[in-house]
Amino acid sequence: MHIINKINQRIREKKPFYSFEYFPPATEAGLHNLYARIEQMVALEPIFVDITWGAGGSTNEKTLSIAENLQKFFGLDVMMHLTCTNMPIEQLDEVLEKARAAGIRNILALRGDPARDSSVWERVEGGFTYAYELVSHIRERFGDEFCIAVAGYPEGHLEAGDKDTCTGHLKHKVDCGADFIITQLFFDINEYAGFLERCDEQGITCPIVPGLFPIQTFDRFKKFVQFTGANVPTEVWDCLEPIRQDDAAVRSYGVELCIEMCEKLSGLGVPGYHFYTLNLQSSVMLILEGLGAADGLAVDRQLPWRPSTFPTRREEDVRPIFWSNRPKSYLARTMDWDEFPNGRWGDRRSPAFGTLNDYYLLRRGIGLEEKDQKLLKAYGNPKSLEDVYDVFARFCAGELDSFPWVDGEIQAETKRISTELVALNQAGFLTINSQPQVSGAPSNDSEVGWGGANGTVYQKAYLELFLSDDKLQIFLDHVDRFPTLTYQAVNVEGTTHSNLRPDAVSAVTWGIFPGEEVIQPTVVDAKTFHVWKDEAFEIWREEWAALYEEESTPRRLIEEIHDSYWLLNLVENDYINGDIFAIFRDLGVLE
Repeated sequence: MHIINKINQRIREKKPFYSFEYFPPATEAGLHNLYARIEQMVALEPIFVDITWGAGGSTNEKTLSIAENLQKFFGLDVMMHLTCTNMPIEQLDEVLEKARAAGIRNILALRGDPARDSSVWERVEGGFTYAYELVSHIRERFGDEFCIAVAGYPEGHLEAGDKDTCTGHLKHKVDCGADFIITQLFFDINEYAGFLERCDEQGITCPIVPGLFPIQTFDRFKKFVQFTGANVPTEVWDCLEPIRQDDAAVRSYGVELCIEMCEKLSGLGVPGYHFYTLNLQSSVMLILEGLGAADGLAVDRQLPWRPSTFPTRREEDVRPIFWSNRPKSYLARTMDWDEFPNGRWGDRRSPAFGTLNDYYLLRRGIGLEEKDQKLLKAYGNPKSLEDVYDVFARFCAGELDSFPWVDGEIQAETKRISTELVALNQAGFLTINSQPQVSGAPSNDSEVGWGGANGTVYQKAYLELFLSDDKLQIFLDHVDRFPTLTYQAVNVEGTTHSNLRPDAVSAVTWGIFPGEEVIQPTVVDAKTFHVWKDEAFEIWREEWAALYEEESTPRRLIEEIHDSYWLLNLVENDYINGDIFAIFRDLGVLE
């Protein structure tokens, strides 16, 4: 989606927005950690994120890859930086074609900083000298395919002379086809107010988004100020000087300063705020919490799961429930499907239901030594089945922030049934997915709401769990007493027990909204369950057993579970009066 359309919508609705900037890390470990931080910041609902571009395209492949992945797997609208530094026109066109092919539709067009081996910016042969030339070229070659942003300089550009001249250059960039402006960082609100006045005098009418820099450390702040030439008010230096050696105090002051600046900028009528994150999340999250911007964001969900913003996936509105805790895995498997433009979930028998290579690149650090140590601390060294049960129970109780079958934290709705889940896991019924029964909750409910205003949402209760062969037999002996339950059980070899038709597909989540058909975004599908089981079983070995030494007791124990246990999914189809836990009470597992 073109970002300018989202910005204009927010302006019409008089709702402020937020956006974040990231840069490509230099190492694979840094990239894993960046994805983990971005995943945490997604909950803040940025209107877009942008990815920087190294001098002369030095990070061009990384920038393109990160931008594509953030759209495809994280459901974010992404703006990619593009500079003129060391980039002849042919190379610029090649990058733009790759961006278009990757579904990237938003570009921040910049002249760029000097090349790494030079202190002075120089035009490369066959390239452009100014950002307005790049803007004009993109418009001439690609028309309106790209939304284009440009940089503004509240205190004037170091090489542009006086401020009025600099603003004139900005007007020219807008006239050449720029859709909106993001400013360089600043700390003096009066300077920014003067900049807005000059823009108004020049006839600049497009949205202007102020760029804000949360101070993280004194030394980094000082270097950035020297590099950009930003004016820092005396009172800021006076506050920083006594605490310059205390990083925690500097960060805390940086948060307070940014909150104060946002409040003052709001009085100037700015439409939103762009944060230069430096790939760090804590300060930005604290700033938005301080502004009250994080309140109620989780309620504003158009679907129970976060959609991909990749162009061919935007209209997708149905997914199997099995991947609800591993959404990037599902997207990786189905990235090459061509069924999604029609807005419906495609044929689960598609040969394009692929492998997980891309997903594993996006795992939250699995395989990294630091992450492995964190997981080992969380899971311990299980030497008995009871030790394994305890890991599952602690996660359902909210005591662990990592779990092999869940990409993030436990979902908010799980709190409604957490007592039962903890008890099931302590008894050896190892749950990896669930949802509570919901009969007519308002669509703005903070835990289960989705789909926009004035709607009503419904859910069938759902459980998915691993259990031993003896427990499965006991379950099968009792399940006929509960006629509204449907189930599937499968082992690692593919042997199945089920009371569903082989081709059954049933909705387990749906919503009723004014002027809409019934929306059914989450389904249980008999055939796709067999595709999911391969991944579900493999997680035992690849993401848990692999943490331990060969032939160690924990590794042998977990691999034995992988080899001998069953995967069971259970649906209570009576969403009004049903009780999915009734069968477990009948078994004596629950009180």
